Order: sequence, then C-alpha cells, then structure tokens
Amino acid sequence: MEPTEGIHSTRRLRYVARAGVIWALVIFGKLIYFHVYLHPDLRKAAQDQYSGATEIPAPRGRIYDREGRNLAISVPAESIAINPKLTPDIDIAGEIFAPLLDLDPEQLQERLAWATENRRGFLWIKRRVTPEESAKIRGLKLGWVEYYRDSIRRYPKGALAANLIGSVNHAGAGNSGLELSLDKELSGKPGRATRLLDAQGRTLESTVVKEPRPGQDFGISIDERIQFMADRELATGVRENSCRLGSIVVLNPRTGEILAMSSWPTFDPNAKLEREDDQGARLNQAISAPFEPGSVFKVFTLSAALETTRLSPESLIDCGPGVMTLFGRRIRDIHAYNTIPMEKVLVKSSNIGAIKVGLQVGEERLYEYITRFGFGTRTGIPLPAESPGKLRALKGWQKTSIGSIAMGHELSATSLQLALAVSAIANDGVVPKPRLILWRQEPGSPRKEEPVAEGRRAIGPETAVKMRQMMERVVLEGTGRAARLIGYTAGGKTGSAQIFDPAIRRYTHRYNASFVGFAPIQNPSVVVAVTLNGASRYGGLVAAPVFQRVSTEALRILGVIPDVPPEGSNREAGLTEEEAADLPVADLTAAPAFEEPKMPADVRTALNIPEHDVLPVALGSSEETPIEAAVGSGARADAQPATNFVVGPEIPNFKGKSLRAVLRECSRLKVDLDYSGAGLARWQYPPAGSVLPAGERVRVIFAR
Repeated sequence: MEPTEGIHSTRRLRYVARAGVIWALVIFGKLIYFHVYLHPDLRKAAQDQYSGATEIPAPRGRIYDREGRNLAISVPAESIAINPKLTPDIDIAGEIFAPLLDLDPEQLQERLAWATENRRGFLWIKRRVTPEESAKIRGLKLGWVEYYRDSIRRYPKGALAANLIGSVNHAGAGNSGLELSLDKELSGKPGRATRLLDAQGRTLESTVVKEPRPGQDFGISIDERIQFMADRELATGVRENSCRLGSIVVLNPRTGEILAMSSWPTFDPNAKLEREDDQGARLNQAISAPFEPGSVFKVFTLSAALETTRLSPESLIDCGPGVMTLFGRRIRDIHAYNTIPMEKVLVKSSNIGAIKVGLQVGEERLYEYITRFGFGTRTGIPLPAESPGKLRALKGWQKTSIGSIAMGHELSATSLQLALAVSAIANDGVVPKPRLILWRQEPGSPRKEEPVAEGRRAIGPETAVKMRQMMERVVLEGTGRAARLIGYTAGGKTGSAQIFDPAIRRYTHRYNASFVGFAPIQNPSVVVAVTLNGASRYGGLVAAPVFQRVSTEALRILGVIPDVPPEGSNREAGLTEEEAADLPVADLTAAPAFEEPKMPADVRTALNIPEHDVLPVALGSSEETPIEAAVGSGARADAQPATNFVVGPEIPNFKGKSLRAVLRECSRLKVDLDYSGAGLARWQYPPAGSVLPAGERVRVIFAR
C-alpha cells in the first residue's frame, strides 16, 4: 500500500469519527433538551390528551333575616358543556340547544364556531340550568354532552327587600345590593375536578381533587314581617298617588338596626332581566336617590335654635301677615299666623317662622348642626351606590341660602339620612350608626357577631326631649294628624318640597312628599321615614297615612305595649268623633294577606319542605309563610324556627257593623272588646281572619 493512501484513510477515519462524535453530541443534547427543558410542557401536553380539569363553583353563602328566615339561598343545579372536537355537527348542536335552553341562536352559533376554529376541547353551553332544562337535554341521550354540578341563586321571598338584598348576574356574581357589597365573602372558593379521557376525548371518569368551600352566611337586621308591611304600604302609597319613586326606612333608634328598607320601583330577583330599562328598578331609592326634604328639615333648624340661642318652645316668633321678603326674595306661608310660639312654627310648618329662627341661629352654627345630624356625608351602611346627598360648603351659600336651607331647600338628603337624623331626637340626641349586618358565619366555624358601632352626639338630651314634645304636637294637632296612631303616642314631621324641573328652570306642582316620625314618645321603639316622589298633594295627606299603617304594624310585631288607651285617643288629640271619622286610619281589615310567592321546586327541596306540607300559623304575625316555619329542619341548625303557635278564636270582619252586632259576635266568641266612638265599625285590631292569642282583647273604633 502506498504511504499516501494510508494517510488518506487515516484522515477519513478521523473525519468519520469526528462526525460521529458531533452527531452523538447533537442527539445527546436533544435528549437533554426534550427530557429536561421541555419535560414539563411535554408532560402537560400528554396529560391534556387523556385528562382535563374543571373548576367546581362554590355555593354562595346564605342571607337570613333577624329571626333566621331565608332571604337568599343557593340550591343545587347543573351546568351543561360539550367537547366541540367530538360534536358531530356544530350547526345541529346549536339548533338543539338554543330552543331547549332558552339561548340566543345567533350568539350560540358564534360561540360554537369560535370554539371549533380554535380547536377547543371544552365549551360551556349554559351555566346553572333549571331541573326542567337539564331533564330535556338528558332525555336526548347525547354522548358528547357533559354535565357538571353547580348551584343557582334563589330568593325564597321573591321581591321582598329585593333592592336591599340585590341579585346576581349570569355568572353568579353579585350585581346589586348586599349581593354586590358582600360578593367576596358570599362567593366562597371554587373547587377542582379532573377528568380521565379516552382516545376520542370522551370523559371516562371524573374525580374531585379539591372540594369547593361555600361562602359565608350572613344574618341581617331586617325583619321579614315588617319588611313585608313596608313593601306593601309603599306600593299602595305610590300607586294611589301616581308617584314615580318612593322609599321607606324603618329602624330602631337606639341601636340603628334597619328593620325594613323598601324601594319603589322594585323587581323580582328570581326573574330574568328582560330589558336594560329594568336595571333602574334595582336602584335602592332609600340610599341612592337624594331629594330636597322640604319642611321635614325644620326639625333640625329648630333643634339648632334650642341648642345655640335663647329661644325655647314658648318663645314668640313674628310670622307677620304670611308674607316676607328676604334679600329681594318673596316667601309665603299657606296662612297668616302673625305671632306664634316657636313650637307652633313646627306644628303649623310655617316657612316664615323657620326662616326667622334660622336667621337667629346664623349661617355658621346652622351649618355646624346640619353636619352634626349627618347631612352631606354617607352613613356608612354596607350597601353599594349610597349617595351623600348635597350640602354646599358655607362659602358656596348665597344671601338667601340660610332662608332656603332653614325650610329644607337648597340641599338634598336620602330617606336613610332623614331616618337617622330623626333618630337623634328619639335617642336622646345621639345619631346611631346604621346597623344592617348582625352576624356572619364561615362554614364549620361558630357564628361571629358584628360589633355595635358607637353613635355620635348631635344635640343634648334636654333638647331631644323638647323636640319630641313639639313633634308630638305636630301629630296631635298639626300637619301630621293623619299619622296619629291608635293605641300609641307618636311624633313626627311632614315635608312637601316642590320638585325643581331643570328643563324649564322652575319648581313644578309635583312634590317630594315625606313624613318622618317615631313612636312611642317616651321610649321610642321605631323611627319610620316615608318618601313619595312626584306626588300631587302634600306630605301630610300622602306620606303620613303610610307612616301610620307601617308604624302600627311594626309596633305590634315588635310586641311594644300600647301607651294610649284606644278609647282615649280621640279625646287626648282634642278631636270630636266627627273629626276623628275624617282621619285616614289604618284599615287593616282591607289589607291583603301576606301572600307567599309560589316556591320553585328546587327551593322547596333545598329547604326540605314537602310538596303538600300544611304548616300552622306562628305566633307574632297574622299569617306565617311556609319557609319561616320550616327553617331549622331545612338547611341550618342555627336558624331558629318558630315554635310557638297561636291557639284561639278566629276574628271575623267587624267593618261596617254596629256596636250591638259587634258586642253580640264577641260574646259568642267569648272574647273581650275594647271600643271607642259611635256609629259603624271603621277599624279593628287584630285584622279579620287573625287568630286571637289567649288573654288578648279585640279593639274596634266606631265612627259615623
């Protein structure tokens, strides 16, 4: 062999060896790359081929009223999904699902097409379907349809306190009321489930890896029975007086607990939102719609005067001939009162008298006391969209502003602000902090009581006592006579503020008609604020009767002992029988009964209420609802059921009967009768159809 050939062979061998080493290094590098650097991604891709993960939504926490009655619950439901890769025909799938699940056909087809184009392996068709919808789809026995456990929000009491409790959106998140402000606490934490898939991507089995954690439960201060009365009377007052909006707030002046908060218009949170315009019905008018309070505000003007000047209820105020000019502005009273005591300024609701009192107080001190009562700032109630109202800073006041503000104009307030401010009069001068949430409870943990916040002092106790006495006279002999209660003393103030139309830049002949008051006088148990927006008549004629009916029932439900004998009410008010007959008294016999909304099957099942269960009437209300009596056997051991039941005769309808006929009927039933007046029966208590508890008397008022 030639030496040169050996040299070439050696070189070729070296080249081959080098190439082999390089190739081996490349392969080794690739192996390291795939097995080390790409291992997590490749492992996930492999797992995705034979497994999947699904989030399990957590049930929202429950909301109870103060007695443990269910106001908002989550009931078991199903959600429906598909694997677009396995769906035989997307167009046919859309045609099947749209009518059976009440879905928009065009939107559904767009979602299906998008999932197919993007090669998605999972698509929700509809979340939280009803049992009826689920049954329809299951009946088709489609192998490519998947079902997942879920929960749906339901409201057993329907529209009761709907504007306060709120509602949830299509995704199950709160979108108004307490559902929105407490959404994080109510939502809980979702769980997780894994799915084992076959080669075709079909689910073989599903395993729950992490159980969902339900949201917190909340107990609120609302009393369902008082809330029902407030809702009913507000709706009646709005409709009878052709008003646009309205609200009622009932609270305990000592603790600030909200016993009822009604708003008009309202809605049923169980129903589907049909139009965007319906969104306005979800607004809570009691906290979100400030208005000029009008003459109600004279209460706070006179309170400031008692605190900062030498004026007393007996001090004489010159109201002149019923007309005055303030810095070129002409102001009138309905009547010429001439010179009257300051308490008469409140009783007669004199604009001129209030202005002259306000002038003696002065701008700075009047502004100071207005802010002490809480106007111009939010109350801090745990609800969304609360308005602070409107109160301009002193530097923004005009010359005539002190006159306008003294009688309730050039500022605005919400019904809740007015109720809390009047609570200072009822609570010896202290404005309570509004209290809506009483307790909260996490799953598996003991109930946690919410602390009671300390109120702030607005006026002295002596001033509060004087104002209570003056406000009682408003009810007994002034503009608030239609608010006089049967069996209880009461105080309050009417308000009738003309509504300003910005389009024509002038005040109209429509009013923000209001009445804010409390009862009883010596130890007030309730404060009730009634506002009807857009009324054509004054607050004393429109809002005061609503106050009377709501307050009467609230005091009865709370078990407050009457402090005025029914037979002495007319005499103590200084009224003749003929005058008393003209007063609009609470006709409880004509009031509709507490009608429980038709309960959906899933709600009845969740609360363990048999389909044809007949429940007795519970003590403390004229007619107990099925859910109320079932609480305790339903879902929560800590909810207190009504366990005491009324045993006694059923009271007939005495309305329109003579005294002799009523006495004869009471004798037959063996019940005692308290009555006053003469003529025919106009009012009775308890209402017709109620069961009279042992030891109770029937009260009837007669008038010609």
